[in-house]
Amino acid sequence: MFFKALCRISKQTVAKSLAQSSRCLSLSATNNKKVAVLGASGGIGQPLSLLLKQNPGVTELALYDIMHTPGVAADLSHIDTPAKVTGHMGEDEIADCLKGADIVIMPAGVPRKPGMTRDDLFNTNASIVAGLSKACATHCPSAFLGIISNPVNSTVPIASEIYKKAGVYNPNRIFGITSLDIVRANAFIAEARGLNVSTINVPVIGGHAGITIIPVISRCSPKVSFEGDELKAMTERIQDAGTEVVKAKDGAGSATLSMAYAGARFANSLLDALAGKEGVVECAFVRSDVASVPYFSTQLLLGPEGVEKNLGLGELSDYEKQLVDNCIPELEKSIAKGEKFAASF
Repeated sequence: MFFKALCRISKQTVAKSLAQSSRCLSLSATNNKKVAVLGASGGIGQPLSLLLKQNPGVTELALYDIMHTPGVAADLSHIDTPAKVTGHMGEDEIADCLKGADIVIMPAGVPRKPGMTRDDLFNTNASIVAGLSKACATHCPSAFLGIISNPVNSTVPIASEIYKKAGVYNPNRIFGITSLDIVRANAFIAEARGLNVSTINVPVIGGHAGITIIPVISRCSPKVSFEGDELKAMTERIQDAGTEVVKAKDGAGSATLSMAYAGARFANSLLDALAGKEGVVECAFVRSDVASVPYFSTQLLLGPEGVEKNLGLGELSDYEKQLVDNCIPELEKSIAKGEKFAASF
């Protein structure tokens, strides 16, 4: 009797735990979906692929990188979840990786090191993103493309311009993944106010670098209150959180595990949207007309065709309106830089 009771308690505990975590990493009911990860052997790509392997809605997980991919694929293939894992390495194999993909997640590129900004990564990562975007436009033009590769404020415009050149551009299907900013805002605010982090939801709009990251704390659910210097300090911590990790790792890399978690959260939401689940809302950096720049991150209602509705800026406090105004020149510069690069690629 004791053993039966213990089993019941354990099952209840597991069920409760799964319910609490489902907000961030839902187990999609989508069937027969292929997800490709470009940059799958890297510090983000490996844990991201591990998390995606756990989604039963993923039928095939195709991994691509310039080295070590067959080993990563072999390792993941030993996990007892349904997704078939394939490893692809080098330009000769990227077509097989991408053909038939429903979703492509791109963490490829070099990580930040101490003293580097996301913009310092531009020269290297711009070429990588442009080349991989060209392959996606050729082999899976209708797939959802989620870009993690930094600087996102420039790499999303690069991908968009490459798709335009190929004649397959659909702005509703190309996303700059900014979910890490939301994940961080949720964690920091919950910690500061002693709240259950699984109940916190903070929209983050703008872009994905420094002052372009705008946490809309006034619309946090549940309602929280930060005023004056405390509000400024919380905002700046969320904006500078990436640098916080780079410094803490002391030359060993940037945010990889938290970015993998956030990337998987966004990919799983895309899977839910493809399955026709209603009410799937995520923030992402996309082509839009909600601000005076052509790309801006806002809350998006996702559906089977991608962005079903851009929910716009929403109601902002005076402080948040000023943050938006302050970020526009920086976004303009980053977007223009990406578009200029793509024009010459």
